[in-house]
Amino acid sequence: MTTKTSRLNLRFSPAEEARIGQAVALRGVPLSAFIRDAVLREADNMAVELSVPLSAKESRRFLKALDAPFSPNANLKRALARAAGG
Repeated sequence: MTTKTSRLNLRFSPAEEARIGQAVALRGVPLSAFIRDAVLREADNMAVELSVPLSAKESRRFLKALDAPFSPNANLKRALARAAGG
């Protein structure tokens, strides 16, 4: 079975290209592999940063809050009134 791949074109300033070239030479890998690994590593780091780990107790409290009927507080009511022009 073959895997389809896509191409990604990037533009770098000469200084950026030199920095990347030095890193590639030190790592001893092809440029495309170096850039692919760096981009995927950054994507993985972002995924971790966007997650919020909760304890079992915190999870139950969060789910309970989601299940509770919505009741806007005074600040939200005032904000909605201002937004509506009232």
